[in-house]
Amino acid sequence: MKNIMLKWNQISLVKRILIGMIVGILLAVTIPDSTKWVSIFGSLFVGALKAIAPILVLFLVMSAISKHKSGKQTNMKTILVLYGLGTLLAGVVGVVASFLFPVNLSLSTGAQDVAPPSGILEVLKTLLFNIVDNPVNALLNANYIGILTWAILLGLVLKKAAETTKTVIANFSDAITNIVKWIIDLAPLGIMGLVYDAISTNGLSALKEYVQLLVLLLGCMFFVALVVNPIISFIFTRQNPYPLVLRTLRESGLTAFFTRSSAANIPVNMTLCKKLGLDEDTYSVSIPLGATINMAGAAVTISVLTLAAANTMGIEVDIWTSIILMVLSAVSAAGASGVAGGSLLLIPLACSLFGIPNDIAMQVIGVGFVISVLQDSCETALNSSSDVLFTATADIAKKRKEGKVI
Repeated sequence: MKNIMLKWNQISLVKRILIGMIVGILLAVTIPDSTKWVSIFGSLFVGALKAIAPILVLFLVMSAISKHKSGKQTNMKTILVLYGLGTLLAGVVGVVASFLFPVNLSLSTGAQDVAPPSGILEVLKTLLFNIVDNPVNALLNANYIGILTWAILLGLVLKKAAETTKTVIANFSDAITNIVKWIIDLAPLGIMGLVYDAISTNGLSALKEYVQLLVLLLGCMFFVALVVNPIISFIFTRQNPYPLVLRTLRESGLTAFFTRSSAANIPVNMTLCKKLGLDEDTYSVSIPLGATINMAGAAVTISVLTLAAANTMGIEVDIWTSIILMVLSAVSAAGASGVAGGSLLLIPLACSLFGIPNDIAMQVIGVGFVISVLQDSCETALNSSSDVLFTATADIAKKRKEGKVI
Protein backbone atom coordinates (compact mmCIF):
# COMPACT_ATOMS: atom_id res chain seq x y z
CA MET A 1 0.00 0.00 0.00
CA LYS A 2 2.86 2.38 0.83
CA ASN A 3 4.43 1.76 -2.60
CA ILE A 4 1.09 2.36 -4.31
CA MET A 5 0.66 5.69 -2.48
CA LEU A 6 4.24 6.66 -3.35
CA LYS A 7 3.68 5.96 -7.05
CA TRP A 8 0.33 7.77 -6.94
CA ASN A 9 1.96 10.89 -5.47
CA GLN A 10 4.63 10.80 -8.17
CA ILE A 11 1.94 11.35 -10.82
CA SER A 12 1.38 15.05 -11.58
CA LEU A 13 -1.55 16.65 -9.78
CA VAL A 14 -3.29 17.52 -13.06
CA LYS A 15 -3.21 13.86 -14.18
CA ARG A 16 -4.49 12.72 -10.79
CA ILE A 17 -7.35 15.24 -11.04
CA LEU A 18 -8.22 13.95 -14.52
CA ILE A 19 -8.32 10.39 -13.13
CA GLY A 20 -10.65 11.59 -10.37
CA MET A 21 -12.88 13.25 -12.98
CA ILE A 22 -13.12 10.08 -15.05
CA VAL A 23 -13.93 7.93 -12.01
CA GLY A 24 -16.59 10.43 -10.87
CA ILE A 25 -18.22 10.47 -14.32
CA LEU A 26 -18.22 6.66 -14.57
CA LEU A 27 -19.77 6.23 -11.12
CA ALA A 28 -22.44 8.90 -11.79
CA VAL A 29 -23.40 7.38 -15.14
CA THR A 30 -23.28 3.66 -14.24
CA ILE A 31 -24.20 3.17 -10.57
CA PRO A 32 -25.40 6.51 -9.13
CA ASP A 33 -27.82 4.93 -6.63
CA SER A 34 -25.14 2.76 -5.03
CA THR A 35 -22.43 5.44 -4.81
CA LYS A 36 -24.19 8.52 -3.41
CA TRP A 37 -21.60 8.62 -0.63
CA VAL A 38 -18.97 9.71 -3.20
CA SER A 39 -20.37 13.26 -3.25
CA ILE A 40 -19.21 13.80 0.34
CA PHE A 41 -15.59 13.95 -0.89
CA GLY A 42 -16.47 17.02 -2.98
CA SER A 43 -18.21 18.76 -0.10
CA LEU A 44 -15.31 18.04 2.25
CA PHE A 45 -12.74 19.28 -0.27
CA VAL A 46 -14.51 22.58 -0.98
CA GLY A 47 -15.31 22.99 2.73
CA ALA A 48 -11.66 22.52 3.66
CA LEU A 49 -10.48 25.05 1.07
CA LYS A 50 -13.07 27.60 2.13
CA ALA A 51 -12.14 27.06 5.79
CA ILE A 52 -8.41 27.57 5.33
CA ALA A 53 -8.52 30.34 2.68
CA PRO A 54 -9.51 33.28 4.98
CA ILE A 55 -6.78 32.43 7.53
CA LEU A 56 -4.25 31.89 4.75
CA VAL A 57 -5.02 35.30 3.22
CA LEU A 58 -4.77 37.06 6.59
CA PHE A 59 -1.36 35.64 7.50
CA LEU A 60 0.16 35.65 4.01
CA VAL A 61 -0.66 39.30 3.35
CA MET A 62 0.18 40.40 6.89
CA SER A 63 3.52 38.55 6.79
CA ALA A 64 4.41 39.78 3.29
CA ILE A 65 3.74 43.45 4.13
CA SER A 66 5.45 43.30 7.52
CA LYS A 67 8.62 41.89 5.90
CA HIS A 68 8.57 44.32 2.96
CA LYS A 69 11.66 46.51 2.91
CA SER A 70 11.09 50.19 2.24
CA GLY A 71 12.23 51.05 -1.27
CA LYS A 72 11.73 47.51 -2.60
CA GLN A 73 9.53 47.66 -5.69
CA THR A 74 6.50 45.43 -6.26
CA ASN A 75 4.29 45.13 -9.32
CA MET A 76 0.95 45.96 -7.72
CA LYS A 77 0.32 49.06 -9.87
CA THR A 78 0.87 47.08 -13.07
CA ILE A 79 -1.25 44.18 -11.78
CA LEU A 80 -4.11 46.52 -10.87
CA VAL A 81 -3.98 47.98 -14.40
CA LEU A 82 -4.06 44.45 -15.84
CA TYR A 83 -6.99 43.45 -13.61
CA GLY A 84 -8.98 46.53 -14.60
CA LEU A 85 -8.15 46.24 -18.30
CA GLY A 86 -8.97 42.52 -18.42
CA THR A 87 -12.33 42.97 -16.70
CA LEU A 88 -13.31 45.97 -18.86
CA LEU A 89 -12.41 44.20 -22.12
CA ALA A 90 -14.40 41.15 -20.99
CA GLY A 91 -17.43 43.41 -20.59
CA VAL A 92 -16.78 44.78 -24.09
CA VAL A 93 -16.63 41.24 -25.50
CA GLY A 94 -19.94 40.34 -23.80
CA VAL A 95 -21.72 43.42 -25.20
CA VAL A 96 -20.33 43.08 -28.74
CA ALA A 97 -21.10 39.34 -28.88
CA SER A 98 -24.65 39.99 -27.68
CA PHE A 99 -25.18 42.41 -30.57
CA LEU A 100 -23.71 39.97 -33.09
CA PHE A 101 -25.65 36.97 -31.72
CA PRO A 102 -28.78 38.31 -29.96
CA VAL A 103 -30.53 35.92 -27.59
CA ASN A 104 -34.09 35.96 -26.24
CA LEU A 105 -34.82 34.34 -22.89
CA SER A 106 -37.64 31.98 -22.05
CA LEU A 107 -38.27 33.56 -18.68
CA SER A 108 -39.64 31.61 -15.78
CA THR A 109 -40.09 32.51 -12.15
CA GLY A 110 -37.30 31.78 -9.75
CA ALA A 111 -34.85 33.11 -7.19
CA GLN A 112 -37.45 35.38 -5.52
CA ASP A 113 -35.86 34.80 -2.14
CA VAL A 114 -32.57 36.36 -3.26
CA ALA A 115 -32.01 40.03 -2.46
CA PRO A 116 -29.69 41.67 -5.01
CA PRO A 117 -28.22 45.18 -4.59
CA SER A 118 -30.81 47.87 -5.45
CA GLY A 119 -28.28 50.26 -6.96
CA ILE A 120 -24.67 51.34 -7.23
CA LEU A 121 -24.93 53.26 -3.93
CA GLU A 122 -25.88 50.04 -2.13
CA VAL A 123 -22.89 48.26 -3.69
CA LEU A 124 -20.55 51.05 -2.52
CA LYS A 125 -22.18 51.09 0.91
CA THR A 126 -21.73 47.33 1.26
CA LEU A 127 -18.11 47.66 0.14
CA LEU A 128 -17.37 50.34 2.75
CA PHE A 129 -19.01 48.37 5.55
CA ASN A 130 -17.08 45.26 4.50
CA ILE A 131 -13.87 47.26 4.77
CA VAL A 132 -14.57 48.24 8.40
CA ASP A 133 -15.98 44.86 9.41
CA ASN A 134 -14.86 43.31 12.68
CA PRO A 135 -11.78 41.15 11.86
CA VAL A 136 -13.15 38.09 13.67
CA ASN A 137 -16.49 38.48 11.90
CA ALA A 138 -14.67 38.94 8.57
CA LEU A 139 -12.83 35.65 9.11
CA LEU A 140 -15.99 33.80 10.14
CA ASN A 141 -17.98 35.05 7.14
CA ALA A 142 -15.11 34.91 4.61
CA ASN A 143 -15.39 38.68 4.00
CA TYR A 144 -12.21 38.98 1.92
CA ILE A 145 -12.45 42.75 1.57
CA GLY A 146 -12.42 43.04 5.36
CA ILE A 147 -9.71 40.39 5.73
CA LEU A 148 -7.49 42.16 3.20
CA THR A 149 -8.04 45.51 4.92
CA TRP A 150 -7.05 44.19 8.34
CA ALA A 151 -4.14 42.19 6.95
CA ILE A 152 -2.76 45.27 5.18
CA LEU A 153 -3.21 47.51 8.24
CA LEU A 154 -1.64 44.97 10.61
CA GLY A 155 1.19 44.34 8.15
CA LEU A 156 1.97 48.06 7.90
CA VAL A 157 2.00 48.45 11.68
CA LEU A 158 4.13 45.33 12.15
CA LYS A 159 6.81 46.63 9.75
CA LYS A 160 8.25 48.40 12.80
CA ALA A 161 7.91 45.34 15.06
CA ALA A 162 10.84 43.26 16.31
CA GLU A 163 12.27 40.66 13.93
CA THR A 164 11.23 37.90 16.33
CA THR A 165 7.59 38.99 16.00
CA LYS A 166 7.86 38.96 12.22
CA THR A 167 9.42 35.50 12.39
CA VAL A 168 6.50 34.17 14.45
CA ILE A 169 4.01 35.55 11.92
CA ALA A 170 6.06 34.08 9.05
CA ASN A 171 6.12 30.70 10.83
CA PHE A 172 2.32 30.77 11.15
CA SER A 173 2.09 31.66 7.46
CA ASP A 174 4.35 28.73 6.52
CA ALA A 175 2.39 26.33 8.74
CA ILE A 176 -0.93 27.31 7.16
CA THR A 177 0.63 27.01 3.70
CA ASN A 178 1.70 23.44 4.51
CA ILE A 179 -1.85 22.58 5.59
CA VAL A 180 -3.07 23.98 2.28
CA LYS A 181 -0.64 21.66 0.45
CA TRP A 182 -2.12 18.68 2.29
CA ILE A 183 -5.63 19.74 1.25
CA ILE A 184 -4.58 20.24 -2.38
CA ASP A 185 -3.07 16.74 -2.41
CA LEU A 186 -6.62 15.50 -1.79
CA ALA A 187 -7.92 17.39 -4.86
CA PRO A 188 -8.40 14.20 -6.98
CA LEU A 189 -10.82 12.78 -4.42
CA GLY A 190 -12.55 16.15 -4.05
CA ILE A 191 -12.92 16.62 -7.81
CA MET A 192 -14.24 13.08 -8.15
CA GLY A 193 -16.97 13.90 -5.61
CA LEU A 194 -17.81 17.24 -7.23
CA VAL A 195 -18.08 15.76 -10.73
CA TYR A 196 -20.18 12.86 -9.46
CA ASP A 197 -22.54 15.20 -7.60
CA ALA A 198 -22.97 17.56 -10.59
CA ILE A 199 -23.76 14.81 -13.07
CA SER A 200 -25.90 12.57 -10.85
CA THR A 201 -27.96 15.51 -9.54
CA ASN A 202 -28.31 17.87 -12.52
CA GLY A 203 -27.11 16.11 -15.62
CA LEU A 204 -27.29 18.25 -18.76
CA SER A 205 -31.02 18.00 -19.42
CA ALA A 206 -31.75 21.26 -17.58
CA LEU A 207 -29.55 23.12 -20.04
CA LYS A 208 -31.33 22.14 -23.27
CA GLU A 209 -33.75 25.07 -23.28
CA TYR A 210 -30.92 27.55 -22.82
CA VAL A 211 -28.30 26.07 -25.13
CA GLN A 212 -28.04 29.21 -27.28
CA LEU A 213 -27.51 31.47 -24.27
CA LEU A 214 -25.03 29.04 -22.75
CA VAL A 215 -23.06 28.79 -26.01
CA LEU A 216 -22.90 32.60 -26.23
CA LEU A 217 -21.69 32.92 -22.63
CA LEU A 218 -19.10 30.17 -22.88
CA GLY A 219 -17.98 31.41 -26.31
CA CYS A 220 -17.31 34.87 -24.84
CA MET A 221 -15.40 33.39 -21.91
CA PHE A 222 -13.25 31.18 -24.14
CA PHE A 223 -12.59 34.17 -26.41
CA VAL A 224 -11.44 36.24 -23.43
CA ALA A 225 -9.31 33.39 -22.07
CA LEU A 226 -7.69 32.38 -25.37
CA VAL A 227 -7.60 35.65 -27.34
CA VAL A 228 -8.09 38.79 -25.23
CA ASN A 229 -5.98 37.80 -22.21
CA PRO A 230 -3.09 36.48 -24.37
CA ILE A 231 -3.08 39.77 -26.34
CA ILE A 232 -2.94 41.77 -23.09
CA SER A 233 -0.12 39.55 -21.82
CA PHE A 234 1.79 39.88 -25.10
CA ILE A 235 1.54 43.69 -25.08
CA PHE A 236 3.16 43.79 -21.63
CA THR A 237 5.70 40.97 -22.01
CA ARG A 238 6.49 40.98 -25.76
CA GLN A 239 6.74 37.20 -25.78
CA ASN A 240 4.54 34.24 -26.72
CA PRO A 241 1.85 34.23 -23.99
CA TYR A 242 0.25 30.87 -24.75
CA PRO A 243 2.55 28.58 -22.71
CA LEU A 244 1.72 30.67 -19.64
CA VAL A 245 -1.96 31.03 -20.56
CA LEU A 246 -2.43 27.30 -21.06
CA ARG A 247 -0.56 26.44 -17.88
CA THR A 248 -2.69 28.79 -15.77
CA LEU A 249 -5.86 27.37 -17.31
CA ARG A 250 -4.66 23.82 -16.67
CA GLU A 251 -3.32 24.20 -13.13
CA SER A 252 -5.60 26.96 -11.80
CA GLY A 253 -8.64 27.03 -14.08
CA LEU A 254 -9.25 23.29 -13.81
CA THR A 255 -9.67 23.27 -10.02
CA ALA A 256 -11.60 26.57 -10.09
CA PHE A 257 -13.99 25.02 -12.63
CA PHE A 258 -15.09 22.45 -10.07
CA THR A 259 -14.88 24.44 -6.83
CA ARG A 260 -16.79 27.32 -8.49
CA SER A 261 -15.25 29.76 -6.03
CA SER A 262 -12.42 32.22 -6.67
CA ALA A 263 -11.94 32.49 -2.91
CA ALA A 264 -11.61 28.73 -2.47
CA ASN A 265 -9.06 28.64 -5.32
CA ILE A 266 -6.72 31.15 -3.63
CA PRO A 267 -4.50 28.40 -2.13
CA VAL A 268 -4.19 26.72 -5.55
CA ASN A 269 -3.14 30.01 -7.15
CA MET A 270 -0.63 30.69 -4.39
CA THR A 271 0.99 27.31 -5.02
CA LEU A 272 1.11 27.91 -8.78
CA CYS A 273 2.70 31.35 -8.34
CA LYS A 274 5.38 29.77 -6.17
CA LYS A 275 6.03 27.09 -8.82
CA LEU A 276 6.35 29.83 -11.44
CA GLY A 277 9.00 31.54 -9.31
CA LEU A 278 7.07 34.79 -8.89
CA ASP A 279 7.82 37.39 -6.21
CA GLU A 280 6.07 36.32 -3.00
CA ASP A 281 5.78 39.92 -1.78
CA THR A 282 3.66 40.61 -4.84
CA TYR A 283 1.56 37.48 -5.33
CA SER A 284 0.70 37.13 -1.64
CA VAL A 285 -1.28 40.36 -2.08
CA SER A 286 -2.28 40.22 -5.77
CA ILE A 287 -3.87 36.74 -5.65
CA PRO A 288 -6.28 37.40 -2.74
CA LEU A 289 -7.02 40.82 -4.24
CA GLY A 290 -7.64 39.26 -7.66
CA ALA A 291 -10.15 36.82 -6.14
CA THR A 292 -12.11 39.91 -5.08
CA ILE A 293 -11.81 42.37 -7.98
CA ASN A 294 -10.47 40.52 -11.06
CA MET A 295 -13.77 39.22 -12.45
CA ALA A 296 -13.64 39.02 -16.25
CA GLY A 297 -16.03 36.06 -16.32
CA ALA A 298 -18.50 37.93 -14.13
CA ALA A 299 -18.36 40.94 -16.50
CA VAL A 300 -19.26 38.63 -19.40
CA THR A 301 -22.15 37.08 -17.46
CA ILE A 302 -23.59 40.43 -16.36
CA SER A 303 -23.41 42.05 -19.81
CA VAL A 304 -24.70 39.05 -21.80
CA LEU A 305 -27.63 38.24 -19.50
CA THR A 306 -28.60 41.92 -19.20
CA LEU A 307 -28.72 42.38 -23.00
CA ALA A 308 -30.59 39.08 -23.34
CA ALA A 309 -33.20 40.48 -20.93
CA ALA A 310 -33.34 43.72 -22.95
CA ASN A 311 -33.85 41.74 -26.18
CA THR A 312 -36.60 39.70 -24.56
CA MET A 313 -38.38 42.89 -23.43
CA GLY A 314 -38.04 44.41 -26.91
CA ILE A 315 -35.84 47.26 -25.66
CA GLU A 316 -33.64 48.89 -28.30
CA VAL A 317 -30.12 49.51 -26.99
CA ASP A 318 -28.17 52.42 -28.50
CA ILE A 319 -24.38 52.67 -28.74
CA TRP A 320 -23.99 55.08 -25.80
CA THR A 321 -26.03 52.91 -23.46
CA SER A 322 -23.95 49.95 -24.62
CA ILE A 323 -20.75 51.76 -23.66
CA ILE A 324 -22.19 52.57 -20.24
CA LEU A 325 -23.13 48.88 -19.86
CA MET A 326 -19.54 47.85 -20.70
CA VAL A 327 -18.20 50.04 -17.88
CA LEU A 328 -21.02 49.19 -15.48
CA SER A 329 -20.59 45.45 -16.01
CA ALA A 330 -16.86 45.76 -15.27
CA VAL A 331 -17.41 47.87 -12.14
CA SER A 332 -20.23 45.60 -10.95
CA ALA A 333 -18.13 42.50 -11.63
CA ALA A 334 -15.35 43.90 -9.43
CA GLY A 335 -17.86 43.98 -6.59
CA ALA A 336 -19.15 40.46 -7.20
CA SER A 337 -18.70 37.89 -4.46
CA GLY A 338 -15.92 35.36 -4.96
CA VAL A 339 -18.27 32.44 -4.35
CA ALA A 340 -20.43 30.32 -6.63
CA GLY A 341 -23.12 32.39 -8.38
CA GLY A 342 -21.88 35.70 -6.98
CA SER A 343 -22.11 37.57 -10.30
CA LEU A 344 -25.79 36.66 -10.82
CA LEU A 345 -26.91 38.86 -7.93
CA LEU A 346 -25.58 41.96 -9.70
CA ILE A 347 -27.58 41.43 -12.90
CA PRO A 348 -30.57 43.49 -11.60
CA LEU A 349 -28.18 46.41 -11.10
CA ALA A 350 -27.24 46.33 -14.80
CA CYS A 351 -30.87 45.68 -15.82
CA SER A 352 -31.89 48.89 -14.05
CA LEU A 353 -29.85 50.78 -16.66
CA PHE A 354 -32.56 49.85 -19.21
CA GLY A 355 -35.49 50.33 -16.87
CA ILE A 356 -36.13 46.58 -16.73
CA PRO A 357 -38.46 45.82 -13.77
CA ASN A 358 -36.94 44.05 -10.80
CA ASP A 359 -39.29 41.06 -11.08
CA ILE A 360 -38.04 40.46 -14.64
CA ALA A 361 -34.45 40.86 -13.49
CA MET A 362 -35.08 38.28 -10.76
CA GLN A 363 -36.32 35.85 -13.41
CA VAL A 364 -33.09 36.44 -15.31
CA ILE A 365 -31.25 35.40 -12.15
CA GLY A 366 -33.40 32.25 -12.21
CA VAL A 367 -32.21 31.55 -15.77
CA GLY A 368 -28.67 32.09 -14.56
CA PHE A 369 -29.11 29.47 -11.86
CA VAL A 370 -30.46 26.99 -14.42
CA ILE A 371 -27.38 27.26 -16.65
CA SER A 372 -24.93 27.74 -13.79
CA VAL A 373 -23.84 24.10 -13.95
CA LEU A 374 -21.45 25.10 -16.74
CA GLN A 375 -21.67 28.91 -16.86
CA ASP A 376 -20.54 29.55 -13.29
CA SER A 377 -17.84 26.89 -13.50
CA CYS A 378 -16.33 28.42 -16.66
CA GLU A 379 -16.71 31.93 -15.24
CA THR A 380 -14.76 31.01 -12.10
CA ALA A 381 -12.09 29.20 -14.13
CA LEU A 382 -11.56 32.36 -16.21
CA ASN A 383 -11.56 34.66 -13.19
CA SER A 384 -9.17 32.61 -11.10
CA SER A 385 -6.70 31.57 -13.82
CA SER A 386 -6.33 35.19 -14.97
CA ASP A 387 -5.28 36.18 -11.42
CA VAL A 388 -2.12 34.11 -11.89
CA LEU A 389 -1.75 35.07 -15.56
CA PHE A 390 -1.73 38.80 -14.87
CA THR A 391 0.49 38.47 -11.79
CA ALA A 392 2.99 36.49 -13.87
CA THR A 393 2.65 38.94 -16.78
CA ALA A 394 3.55 41.86 -14.53
CA ASP A 395 6.53 39.92 -13.15
CA ILE A 396 7.82 39.06 -16.66
CA ALA A 397 7.29 42.64 -17.83
CA LYS A 398 9.29 43.96 -14.87
CA LYS A 399 12.16 41.55 -15.50
CA ARG A 400 12.12 42.39 -19.20
CA LYS A 401 12.36 46.08 -18.37
CA GLU A 402 15.31 45.35 -16.09
CA GLY A 403 17.01 43.37 -18.86
CA LYS A 404 16.63 40.01 -17.07
CA VAL A 405 14.30 38.52 -19.71
CA ILE A 406 14.88 38.68 -23.46
